[in-house]
Amino acid sequence: MSRAVEESNRAMLRARDAMDRAYAQPLDIAALARIAHVSEAHFIRTFRATFGETPHRYLQRRRVERAMALLLETERDVTDICLAVGFSSLGTFSRTFHGIVGESPSDYRRRRAASPDVPSCFAKSWTRPSSFG
Repeated sequence: MSRAVEESNRAMLRARDAMDRAYAQPLDIAALARIAHVSEAHFIRTFRATFGETPHRYLQRRRVERAMALLLETERDVTDICLAVGFSSLGTFSRTFHGIVGESPSDYRRRRAASPDVPSCFAKSWTRPSSFG
């Protein structure tokens, strides 16, 4: 692997780590591109080539993963969870959640609450959202 490719991968990892740390905050491509020290267009192309999904989809998936955990671990209502994970619209949150998980947040909570206990490593493997689109 060339030095340029290694540096590019490190830059994308820095940006992805920033997304993981601040997933609930408003993040824009310009700020992420600055973290990676590249232009916005180059950032989007390189992020997708490196991780297999666009930065926007990655961030949405991370937010939904966190929402899934909050739905199971807390009694908070869906709207509160929606806002806590960084969505500003309940409609967008519900549509995105359904697109990734395959069911609404409320249905997910109900179904999971009714299912028998299984080791968390299996549950995480079975329920990890996949990329959509």
